[in-house]
Amino acid sequence: MATVTPFKGVRYNPDIIGNSADVATPPYDVISPEEQRAFYNRHPNNVIRLILNPSQPTDTATDNPHSRSAACFRQWMEQGVLKREAQPALYLKAIDYPHQGETCTRYGLLARVGLEPFEKRIILPHEKTFSKVRSERLELMKATHCNYCPIFSLYPDESDILGTLIEAVDPSAPIIDFIDDSNHRHRLWRILDPAVHRQVTTSMQDKRLFIADGHHRYETALEFRDYLKATDPSFNAAHPANHVLMYLSSMSDPGLIILPAHRLIKAVGPEDLQRAVENARTYFDVAEFPFASEDRQAVERDFLEALGSEKERPCIGIFGHKAPVFHLLKIKAGVMDELFGGELDASLRSLDVTVLTRLVFMKILGFDQQRLDDATLIGYASEAGKALQSIDSGDYDVAFILNPTRIEQVQEVARKGLVMPRKSTYFYPKVKSGLVMRTLGE
Repeated sequence: MATVTPFKGVRYNPDIIGNSADVATPPYDVISPEEQRAFYNRHPNNVIRLILNPSQPTDTATDNPHSRSAACFRQWMEQGVLKREAQPALYLKAIDYPHQGETCTRYGLLARVGLEPFEKRIILPHEKTFSKVRSERLELMKATHCNYCPIFSLYPDESDILGTLIEAVDPSAPIIDFIDDSNHRHRLWRILDPAVHRQVTTSMQDKRLFIADGHHRYETALEFRDYLKATDPSFNAAHPANHVLMYLSSMSDPGLIILPAHRLIKAVGPEDLQRAVENARTYFDVAEFPFASEDRQAVERDFLEALGSEKERPCIGIFGHKAPVFHLLKIKAGVMDELFGGELDASLRSLDVTVLTRLVFMKILGFDQQRLDDATLIGYASEAGKALQSIDSGDYDVAFILNPTRIEQVQEVARKGLVMPRKSTYFYPKVKSGLVMRTLGE
């Protein structure tokens, strides 16, 4: 079902770029303006100039971030800063990172994957996307004809494809090996053996792929293919735009971790929050964790431990600006079925993010869809401590603290052809940009 094949990757020339840490970045959509400037100043060939070229006050229809990205790519290819591989390859990526006091390793296969519309049920989404982001990325693809950043997807691995890949590179030295700013170690191996290529391609043919991160980029790739179909008379089934660059991670990999996406809300005052908590008692068992300044740290720890220990039912933590109390909301039995049984599948009703979005935000707080889509009024954090700090600082008014969505919940929702609320998952760590790229001008 899934078409996963090797490709001729575009990589930084190690004779010119000695340390990949100088040129690699996180995905474009998690880079803040401050980080964008820092990456831009770090190295003249940093991939930020390709994936997120800075805007200028003098931008025009012909001179803008997208056109400058295309010009940089062409120039770097001509200068030999970037080089296209002579042979098709599969690339195995490993990242070693700390988590809860241990060092974890997650592997990912970088490969060319055939594009499939979602309705064919071969490549499956699990989250909604923003149309504005898709249109911006589409303009970048029109200008560059490149896959700069891989889409992060998951595959079921009963046949141990990951084991085959690790065996294929062990004990060879990686072609890239560096430590990033977060003290994460990144290694990349190139697999050239045609026998391994055939084995991986064959093993993937009966798989469904689940998009973990990069829904916007995948939908943009579909739109770009349709755009070429309509505008390029030479477009055919062999055109490179029929495929996209993906990073494929085994669902069985112990290094695959999902963090929560805590919600940070503006324009909800103390009275609004107090009224919402009182109204929530109709639907939730509400526990309070009051604190004084001298015992804040201990109470915060107890609050987060109580939240994390809840495995049987959706549970939401709430903390408001200048409020000396944490609230813990545990959904009462049958509430979601009674309220939403006629419109939401059971797999969605059981999600903490659905309870938060549909019951807390929309029913109790009265948010409409426009309010939920307003990026100026909502933020996200993957660490509870940072989420709470953003409330203390006054950057946001209320934090809603969640437990992470489980991988089996992602699978169930995607298999049923459903989608979760936006930012339901935070797969950690993110996949680096700037290690392997793919040109569509083959």
